Amino acid sequence: MAGIDDTLTFYPLNIAVLTISDTRDEESDRSGALLAERVTSAGHSLAGKEIVPDEVEAIRARLKLWIGDPAVELVITTGGTGFAPRDVTPEAVKPLLQREMDGFSVLFHQASLGTVGLSTLQSRAFAGQAGDTFIFCLPGSTGACRDGWDLVLGLELDSRYRPCSLAGQIPRLRAICA
Repeated sequence: MAGIDDTLTFYPLNIAVLTISDTRDEESDRSGALLAERVTSAGHSLAGKEIVPDEVEAIRARLKLWIGDPAVELVITTGGTGFAPRDVTPEAVKPLLQREMDGFSVLFHQASLGTVGLSTLQSRAFAGQAGDTFIFCLPGSTGACRDGWDLVLGLELDSRYRPCSLAGQIPRLRAICA
């Protein structure tokens, strides 16, 4: 049966949060703050938290730094996944990925359907792997970040989740969480 196996050891992941927005700053970034809070409340380490504008080169520059940093195992972005002219997160991130994780988008949209209905169609949420770093791109709304973490990522990133957890694909945990 799928779920958390409390007999197993929890291994915290090193997760960075990137807010992509032309209008948010540290004070007004509720979505990035929610994700950072969820990351640390779950027992993971917040490896970084930044805000960049909705610009392809700014997004790529920040992600390339984190992809190249062995202390960052996973990145969650928030913002820029819609259809507004300035929403360029997929265009910025997808060229960095060696592999896409199609199932994340499917699960995110299923979860989101229950909270925002058909409006979930307006999201281009996606995930993939760049080198050994996993990148999850969520919409910018606080509700979407809550859905993304509470209904999908919170469990999938917990090393105790069975039948398997994405934590087992993190290089330092492959032998432990196999």
